[in-house]
Amino acid sequence: MELINKNEIGKKLSGRLLLNKTMKYIFLLCTLVGLVVLATLLIDTIIDGWSYLSAEFFTNFSSSRPDNAGIRGALIGTLWLMATTAPIAIILSVGTALYLEEYAPKNKITDFIKINISNLAGVPSVVFGLLGLTLFVRMAGLGNSVLAAALTMSLMILPVIVVASQEAIRSVPSSIREASIGMGATKWQTITRVILPASLPGIITGIILALSRAIGETAPLVVIGIPTILLFTPTSVFDTFSALPMQIFSWVKMPNPEFQSITAAAILVLLFILFLMNSVAIYIRNKYSKRF
Repeated sequence: MELINKNEIGKKLSGRLLLNKTMKYIFLLCTLVGLVVLATLLIDTIIDGWSYLSAEFFTNFSSSRPDNAGIRGALIGTLWLMATTAPIAIILSVGTALYLEEYAPKNKITDFIKINISNLAGVPSVVFGLLGLTLFVRMAGLGNSVLAAALTMSLMILPVIVVASQEAIRSVPSSIREASIGMGATKWQTITRVILPASLPGIITGIILALSRAIGETAPLVVIGIPTILLFTPTSVFDTFSALPMQIFSWVKMPNPEFQSITAAAILVLLFILFLMNSVAIYIRNKYSKRF
C-alpha cells in the first residue's frame, strides 16, 4: 500500500507551482510600483531644482523675487528645531520605555498605558499641533518659539520611539538580565551596561524613523503659528523661527512658475539633511551593535 498517491500529487503540483510563480510576480510588481514612483519623483525634483542650488540660495533670506529667494532663515530654523527636538524626544521616550519594561508592575494599568501609547502613534499630526497650541503656545506662554515647536514635535514622535524602544528592550533575552543580576549587579547597572547596549540598535532605528517624520511635518507648525517667511534667524530656543517645510509650503503656492523650481531645490536640501541624519544614526547603531 502506497502512503503517497504520486498521481494525485502530480496533478496538484503544477497548479501549486503556477500559484507560487504568480504570487512571486505580484509581490515584485507591488515592490516596483513604490520604487518607480519614488524614483520618478526624485528624478523630477533633481531636474527642476538642481540648477538653483547656488551659494546665494543658502545665504539669502526668502524673497518675493525668485532671483533673490533663499533658504537661510528656514534652514537655520530647521537645524535649531531638530537640535532641540531630538534630545527632548529621546530622553522622554527611552525613559518611558525603560520604566514600562523594567520597573512598572505587570498589571492591567500598565497594559492599558502601553496600548494607549501604541494608539497615539496613529493620531494625525494636526491633533498634536492643536495640543501644542493649547499647552505650550497659550498656557505656557512660549509663543511660536523654537522650544514650543520642539515640545510639540517631541510629543508627536514620542509614541513611535517608545514603541520601538519597548520592542528593542523586550528582545534582550531574560537570561542576560538574570546573569547580570546573578553576578551581583544592581538593577540600574544591568540596565546601563547590559540592556541598553544590547537594545541600542533597535532604539536608534526607532529614533531614525521618528526624526525623519518630524523634519518633514508641516501641519503642527502651521497650527502653532510658525511663520512661513522670516528675515532673521533665531539665537535662542525662545526666539521665533521658520522651517524648511513651512518655506516649501509657502513657495509651492506662489503663482510665479519659477518658484516651483526653487521649491524643488528646497526639497533637495531637506532630503539631504534627512539623508545625513539617517547616515549618522546608522553609523552609531552599527558601532554600538558591534561593540556588544
